[in-house]
Amino acid sequence: MTVSEQRQALITILNRAAVTPLFQPIVSTLEERVVGFEALSRGPSNSPLHSPLTLFAAARHHGILTELEMLCRERAISRFRSLGLPGKLFLNVSPESLLEQQHYRGQTLALLEANGLTADQIVIELTEQAPIEDLSLLQSALHYYRDMGFSIALDDLGAGYSSLRLWSELQPEYVKIDRHFIDGIHRDPVKREFVSSILQMAKASRAQVIAEGIEQQEELAVLSDIGIDWVQGYLLGRPDSHPELNDSKLSAILDQRQTSGNDDAPIHSLLLPVSGVPEHTKVQAVLECFQQQPTLNTLAVVDEQQRPIGAVQRHALSQTMLKPFGQEIYSRKPIRQLMDPDCLIVDIRQSLQRVSRLLTSRARQRLEDDFIIVDQGIYKGLGRGIDVLRQITELKLQQARHANPLTLLPGNIPIQQCLQRLLERQVDARLCYLDLDNFKPFNDIYGYGKGDEILLGLAQLLRELCDPRCDFVGHIGGDDFMLVMRSDDWHVRLQQLDQRFQQLCRTLYRDEHIQANGFTAPDREGKWRHHDLLNLSIGVISLPGHQANLYDAARLAELASRAKHDAKKQRGFSVVLQHPGQPQREEDAPLNLCN
Repeated sequence: MTVSEQRQALITILNRAAVTPLFQPIVSTLEERVVGFEALSRGPSNSPLHSPLTLFAAARHHGILTELEMLCRERAISRFRSLGLPGKLFLNVSPESLLEQQHYRGQTLALLEANGLTADQIVIELTEQAPIEDLSLLQSALHYYRDMGFSIALDDLGAGYSSLRLWSELQPEYVKIDRHFIDGIHRDPVKREFVSSILQMAKASRAQVIAEGIEQQEELAVLSDIGIDWVQGYLLGRPDSHPELNDSKLSAILDQRQTSGNDDAPIHSLLLPVSGVPEHTKVQAVLECFQQQPTLNTLAVVDEQQRPIGAVQRHALSQTMLKPFGQEIYSRKPIRQLMDPDCLIVDIRQSLQRVSRLLTSRARQRLEDDFIIVDQGIYKGLGRGIDVLRQITELKLQQARHANPLTLLPGNIPIQQCLQRLLERQVDARLCYLDLDNFKPFNDIYGYGKGDEILLGLAQLLRELCDPRCDFVGHIGGDDFMLVMRSDDWHVRLQQLDQRFQQLCRTLYRDEHIQANGFTAPDREGKWRHHDLLNLSIGVISLPGHQANLYDAARLAELASRAKHDAKKQRGFSVVLQHPGQPQREEDAPLNLCN
C-alpha cells in the first residue's frame, strides 16, 4: 500500500465509520467481579489497517489521529451502552490528540448524554506513544475533563518516555503497569520488587493500580499475593465485540488460584446473624428497624432468592430523610431505590487477610459500615470492619510471639498448626526437613556472628524460593528448618536453593578454606579433624492428601526428621524422598534425588 493509498484508506474508514470496538474486562480479584472494560478498536477485517498499531500509526503519520480517536470513542460509547456492560469504560486517548480537543469541546459529554451514560462511568486512558512537549497544556486539558466528572488513567507505566513524571504531575486515579513487568513475574524476583514498589507509590498517591497482560494463573496468584487487586489480560478475557465474562466464569477462573499453606482462618466467627430486608420493603419500615436496634449500622437488601443486591447504611438513610420533604418523597418508596448497590460482599470462606485487604482497598468503605457475608451467593449475615482489623491485630501479635527470634520465621507452634491444617484439608504436599551439615564447626571457627549471617541468609532464600501462595516456611530452631511445599516444581526449587546457598556461603568463607574445600575444627567429641564446607541435607516426606487420616502432626514431624537423618548420612548436598504410606522393606534404600 502506497502512502497515498494509505491516506485514502484512512479517509474511507472515517467516512464509513468502519472501526469495530472490542472490549476487554478489568477484574477485581478481591471482590471477584468485573469493574470495567477497556475499549480497543480495530480497522476493517482483511485490511492492511486492521491492526490497531498500524491503524493509529498511519493516522498519526497523516495528521488525522484526533479524528480517528473521536470516531473510535463514539463507536465505543455507543456499543458499551447497547451491550449494557457493567462498571467503567476505559477509553484510550493519546496526549497529542487530547491537546487538540479545543475542536471537540463538549463532544464527549454530548455522546454520553445521547447514550444515557454519565461522566463518572468513563476513564480517559492516556497512551503515550511519543514524547510530551507541553506538560502544562496537557494538565489544563485533563483538568477540563476532570471538572466534568471523568477519571484519568495512565497506561503502560514503565514503558513510556516519561511515565513516572506524568504520574507525579497528573495524579491519575488509575495506573496501569506495562505487561513487560507482569510477564513471568512468578519467576522473576526483580519484577516482583518493581510491582511492589509501584503499589506502594500508588497508595501514597491514592491511585488504583491495574496490572495488564496476565496470561497465566501463576502470574495472577503472585499479583494477588503482592496486593494488586485490579487485573486485565487474556487469562480473564480477550478483547471481544460481545464480552461474556459473567460471575460464574470469573469465579471458575479465580477459584483455580492456589491458597497459601499458612492461610488464616475464614471469617465464620465474625458473622452477625442480622436478617436482610426484601427489596420491596418500604423505606419507612427500614427506618423503624434502625430505630428499634440502636447498635445496627447496616441492613442488607435481598431479592426473592435471598441474594444480596445492595445495602443501606443508617447514616446515609438518615441524611436523605432529613432533607427538605425527605419524608414525603421517600417514606413510601421501596428501599431498593435508596440502597447502595456498590456494597462490599464477601464469601464466608474468605480469609481474614483477604477481607482486610478488601476493606482497605475500597475508598468508599468506612470502618463503621458493615459488609455483607454470603455462602455461595446466599445472604447469611453481616460482618464489621473493626472486628476484622481487631482479629488481624491479634493474629499478628500471635505470630510475633511464636516466631523465631533470629529469622522471624514461624516457630514450632505455627509449624504444628500448619501441619494440622494440612491434614484437615487433605491436600497433597511434601514435608521438607532442612538441616545444615558442619554448622557447629563453622560456628566454632567463624564465630556466632557469621553463623547468624548464614541462618539469616538461608531464611531469606527460603522465603524467596518458596511459593508464597501454597508453600510454608518455618524455623524449628538452630540450623533446622521445615518447609511444607505444595508447588509442583518443589524439587527444582530445592536445587535452586542449594545453588544460591552455596553462593551465599562463598562470600563468607576464607580463601584457604575454599581452596581446601573444608576446614579443620573440633568435632562433637573435641577431636580436631577435617570438615567439609557447609551443605544442606533435606529429608522429604511425600504426603498424598487421601492418606491424611493415617497421621497426626506429631507423626509427620517425626517421619520428616527420620528422612533428614537419612539425608545427613550422605556427603554433600542431598535430598532424600520417602513415601511413608507405602510399605518399605529394610533393605530398601531411600530415594536420593541428588544422585
